[in-house]
Amino acid sequence: MKPEHLVLAIETSCDDTSVAILEDGQQLRSHLIAAQDIHKLYGGIVPELASRAHLELLPPMVAQALAEAQVQPHDLTAIAVTHAPGLVGSLVVGVAFAKAYAAALKIPVIGVNHIEAHLHSATLEHGERPYPAVALIVSGGHTELVLIRAFGEYEWLGATLDDAAGEAYDKVAKRLGLGFPGGPVIDRLAASGRADAFAFPRPMLDKPGLDFSFSGLKTAVAHALAPHGEAPYPAGLTADIAASFQAAVVDTLAGKCGRALDRTGAKALDLGGGVACNRALRERLVSVCASRGVALRIPSPRLCADNAGMIALVGARRLAMGQVSGADLDAAASLEASGLLTR
Repeated sequence: MKPEHLVLAIETSCDDTSVAILEDGQQLRSHLIAAQDIHKLYGGIVPELASRAHLELLPPMVAQALAEAQVQPHDLTAIAVTHAPGLVGSLVVGVAFAKAYAAALKIPVIGVNHIEAHLHSATLEHGERPYPAVALIVSGGHTELVLIRAFGEYEWLGATLDDAAGEAYDKVAKRLGLGFPGGPVIDRLAASGRADAFAFPRPMLDKPGLDFSFSGLKTAVAHALAPHGEAPYPAGLTADIAASFQAAVVDTLAGKCGRALDRTGAKALDLGGGVACNRALRERLVSVCASRGVALRIPSPRLCADNAGMIALVGARRLAMGQVSGADLDAAASLEASGLLTR
């Protein structure tokens, strides 16, 4: 039976290029993600290099996605593309490609908000959630708590006031001489360290709100390392710093999630973003949700990262609602500038 809808999705918000094809809003026929390893040489993402890589990778990746899905370009119903938020140069590449491809095929294009897509990434694997739900989006650029009443109905509960959690991981890893990205290596080293070795602060956990702040925690790590000079440090010290830092981050994130669940009466907690791969955070949220009888929905690591699968899902739903973008669709770097989601 011929699919009713085939949505091609493109994600280029940061340094990963991703392409997916979703059938009838449910089945991923193909899903490709290409990481840009060149940024490891610079200890962080270089926007111009990211944009150039997207430009080079998109045409062959779209061709490969179509081949894997066993469909032709004229079989596509629409194209969904991340248009905000993110690195503006990277977003421009994806949006321009999607608009040109859609125009050539005479099919609609749908601009998708990257953060909204993360809110729904677990749905690809776990099906529809019970409502209302709380979502924690935690990555290198974002730490957001959002109440989801229904698809498209969101209320911002809290956000980071400075560094995102993933950014703090990257900066602490750089201070420890561990390279980029920092999250996976700190998570791994923390398993062999003592979480109580350093009494790092739990930022804003003693305040009644749901906002986050991680710059002070990052500074506390720098102060703890100051007497020891510069990296490389003894293995035991590095492991203890990693474990103590991670414990502070996880305590803060889990504490705020529990508070959000209690205040909203939510029936589910969804996790999204690259830091959602963190082992300690996943384990803690299991107990947070179990003690409250709340469903915990965590995507697989592939769907936690920036990926086109989640873009396709949101695009397909908006297409079904008749919500398509016009010729004036453009890239927007900030969450606020995107217009759909506001704090």
